[in-house]
Amino acid sequence: MEIIRSGSQPSGKGPAEYFTGTVRIDPLMSPPEPSRVAMALVTFEPGARTAWHTHPFGQTLIVTAGAGWAQREGGERQNINQGDVIYFAPQEKHWHGATATTAMSHIAIQEKLNGSPVEWMEHVTDQQYGL
Repeated sequence: MEIIRSGSQPSGKGPAEYFTGTVRIDPLMSPPEPSRVAMALVTFEPGARTAWHTHPFGQTLIVTAGAGWAQREGGERQNINQGDVIYFAPQEKHWHGATATTAMSHIAIQEKLNGSPVEWMEHVTDQQYGL
């Protein structure tokens, strides 16, 4: 058994290469192999969002606070709110983030393939985001 104490891991800033706006990433857990799971609490300030991306084994989001948007390629932008659980299928191109006026936090759970849980792509444009 391992207990990872709250506040024992440093917060990080979401890199501009993969995010638009102010994003904080708080790692939750990334156990050693053979486990492939990785989990983080991600907080998006109003207007902040991910770039388009995919996950080799899919991704589950659990919205813990606020209101946000999520969209898969070819689909409509969806409202997501505290308590919602969102699942993206393996290799499903998507983005997610806060609304233009409200911050949003979610727990992101995904599995790693060859050490990486994500493939990053182009930024979401302001037009795609809805500005």
